[in-house]
Amino acid sequence: MRDWDDAFANSAYIPQSEALPRLWAKQAQDYRAGLGPKFRADLRYGHGARQVFDLVLPDQVPRGLMVFVHGGYWLAFGKSDWSHLAEGARMRGWAVALPQYTLAPKAGLPDMVLEVARAIVRAAGEIPGPIRLAGHSAGGHLVVRMICDDSQLPDAILGRLDRVVSISGLHELRPLLKTRMNDTLQLTDSIASAESAILHRPHPLARDLTCWVGAGERPEFRRQSRLLSEIWSGLDLPVRLEEEQGKNHFSVIDGLSNPNSALVGAILSPAAS
Repeated sequence: MRDWDDAFANSAYIPQSEALPRLWAKQAQDYRAGLGPKFRADLRYGHGARQVFDLVLPDQVPRGLMVFVHGGYWLAFGKSDWSHLAEGARMRGWAVALPQYTLAPKAGLPDMVLEVARAIVRAAGEIPGPIRLAGHSAGGHLVVRMICDDSQLPDAILGRLDRVVSISGLHELRPLLKTRMNDTLQLTDSIASAESAILHRPHPLARDLTCWVGAGERPEFRRQSRLLSEIWSGLDLPVRLEEEQGKNHFSVIDGLSNPNSALVGAILSPAAS
């Protein structure tokens, strides 16, 4: 029988990964300190303690809004761990919203999906123009859920949303029922199925999806990106699958801070008309 705890383990297979959370937090803190008025903190989209987002502004009138949803298996991290990842999009003239959402066990996955939708709507009210979504790991799950057939986004926002990029996202959640982390996630068979994008159709207004994953990631993460790509491509949504060479589950997001990276290009390149 497959060891599903091992299948979803990342840190155990990445040398010195225990030092990364502190490094990310320090990079994010230093980045925020240098932004001055281009950084707006703790904009509310709800009344909950974690129902806030930060907004990073470019030096000119924004070309549009990028929203980055963080990962952490729906259990860990927050917006302030990833501020520095906004720089790639900011340097290309886009505003970047970094939402925080209530974590398990205080919230279930359906609650998190609704919170992220509300954060996007609120951020879209601040910044006009096109919207691009990107999310890492659990955040990849959350952004793809925005373009499923049961999307919580209003049509007016979906009409502005012309690309979603799932970075190492999780789109088949039923295997998580067999993991120890489910003691905290509290997924049931019905919730795991309802929250699995592979069991949904893309929303009629969905326009473009990229599944981006590191070529050096655990097999399960590569499988999940391929699986969603294959299924949704067969449902007539334009889908791009990219396995970035030399990247693991943590280094795969490094490119977000570089305006010239392939990853930022995949998120922000012009949409098909």
